[in-house]
Amino acid sequence: MTDSPIVKPGRREHLAAIAEIYAYYVENSQVTFELESPDEAEWARRFAAITDAGLPFLVAESSGKVAGYAYCTPWKARPAYRQTVENSIYLAPGATGQGLGGLLLDALLEACAAAEIREVIAVIADTGTNGASPALHRRRGFVDAGRLARVGFKHGRWLDTMLLQRTL
Repeated sequence: MTDSPIVKPGRREHLAAIAEIYAYYVENSQVTFELESPDEAEWARRFAAITDAGLPFLVAESSGKVAGYAYCTPWKARPAYRQTVENSIYLAPGATGQGLGGLLLDALLEACAAAEIREVIAVIADTGTNGASPALHRRRGFVDAGRLARVGFKHGRWLDTMLLQRTL
């Protein structure tokens, strides 16, 4: 029997699994514009920057293993943007379609509200095949805020990004 998934604060011991999940998307998809997979040391640097800024970094565990993660980073460095963040959610390839994205996003929005974040921005690569991410965000109250055309080039293709936004 599989345990019910739980969402909890990320810890350094989760970073190897996080790096592995993210590497899959860097290497096999266009949903991230990174071209090289960050190693665990880079993830440790990113994790520290996020948590030291008081922003949430969460993991979803299922059967004792990291099945996904979500976090927020500052939207822009200038101080007037201090209450606006960009969110990121990634699920292990075998963990999609099980409701984990919704669990993570709900917990992330709650953590953002507790951190006095006002605006959450989702920047989603428009690959033409990833309708799940915009749908997930729209179901959680995000609204379309814009589109940036041909801003990323990966795997031989120019890609747009969709901007969705939610006020907390």
